[in-house]
Amino acid sequence: MPAATIADVAREARVSKTTASDALRGHGRVSEPTRRAVLAAAERLGYAPNRSARSLRTSVTETIALHIPEFLTSAEYYMSFVFGVAEQAARAGLNVTLLSSGHLPQRGAVPQVDGLVLCDPVAEDPVVDQLMNSGLPVVTAERYVGDRQPTGVIWSDHETSMTELLDHLHASGARRPAFIASDTTSDWSTTLQTTHARWSEEHGLPHLVRKAPFGSPPDVLQAVVREMLADTPGIDAIVCAADGAAAAVLPELRAAGRRVGHDLLLASCVDSSAMRTAEPPITAVDLRPRAMGAECGRLLCEILAGDTPKGTVRALPIELNVRASTRG
Repeated sequence: MPAATIADVAREARVSKTTASDALRGHGRVSEPTRRAVLAAAERLGYAPNRSARSLRTSVTETIALHIPEFLTSAEYYMSFVFGVAEQAARAGLNVTLLSSGHLPQRGAVPQVDGLVLCDPVAEDPVVDQLMNSGLPVVTAERYVGDRQPTGVIWSDHETSMTELLDHLHASGARRPAFIASDTTSDWSTTLQTTHARWSEEHGLPHLVRKAPFGSPPDVLQAVVREMLADTPGIDAIVCAADGAAAAVLPELRAAGRRVGHDLLLASCVDSSAMRTAEPPITAVDLRPRAMGAECGRLLCEILAGDTPKGTVRALPIELNVRASTRG
């Protein structure tokens, strides 16, 4: 049988085509009983909207784009974030397309989407700069430290969570806590570094920090730890910023004769399955990436629908999960 059309739905519901279209899209002044009648008729007939035809008529693609750096797509945090965005977009009847750094339109071109979600955007990234200047509504996960301001922001209080983590290490006996930071200039990365520096100064402790390229493989992270322990043998705690880094350096710590959870405490700024299943399990901050992705998708949909003003900023709560690696 041929697919049902909007005209079929209108006849079934005994309304005009315009009324049927407005009711299905949630636009126009359609009464609630009429809207329910149209939706019921569409369900009985198995009606599915023709997205391509609609986009040609309205210049609305009903698609949003998500961008994360291509080399990070294997990280657990970012995959959970992607699923969160996709689930929320599906609830709103929107498609999601993934923009990778290597397959963006040429400089100056605008992606054919209605809006963008950027995950933890880095100021010096030319791709992020291109997307921020596209003229499209942009919602960012964490604040953007570049010149342009996004249309909406979902952020978490990383200063408070990092302070709580360092206070916990101090209470567990750590007096020389070192920090393996990310070398990016994202809001998340810079907040963690400034918080660690401030906390160390306030407690009269040495500011022990090393930077590693974001997305570094295990051997690079292990080399950073090896150099750090050689330079400062008295280190009694290590906090790793990047997703998976704390679990990756465990073999190097064992090779150095250190017992994690006893003479050296180990923690991560990003929780994941690798932290939960490590031996010993590693204390970490749960950033709730799936919820973060869903909230970014929800905010962008609300802005596109005109239900939420541009410039909206919302906070997503995060929490510290204490495990055996920092019991002391």
